[in-house]
Amino acid sequence: MRIWDLGPERMFRQHLMGEHRKLHNLWVILMGDKLRYARHPETRRCQGKLKALYGRHERLSAEMAQRGYRHGSPLPEAQAIGLGVQEYYKGSPADQVRMPQAKAAAVIFRGSPIT
Repeated sequence: MRIWDLGPERMFRQHLMGEHRKLHNLWVILMGDKLRYARHPETRRCQGKLKALYGRHERLSAEMAQRGYRHGSPLPEAQAIGLGVQEYYKGSPADQVRMPQAKAAAVIFRGSPIT
């Protein structure tokens, strides 16, 4: 599970869509509906920051719409409480830019181009 800290406009399609799906999973966990992943580092990083997570979801959704993808899974804004910014990052922004590029290069190298 990973929620990136870089702008959605910089993400490849698979990362954008994957993060959107994982963000919904994380939201459910943080709302207390699933305790199984409550101790996961990404879950801990987002505890008390539903407002920031909601904002991230809105940015992901806007980027999805800009790319022509349909989005039909809004989050309840009334539940978006806590800090509105993420203050702990997983790696520097430069590292986060390199990670998806490296993964994309590996996929292309294996002969499966990313679309």
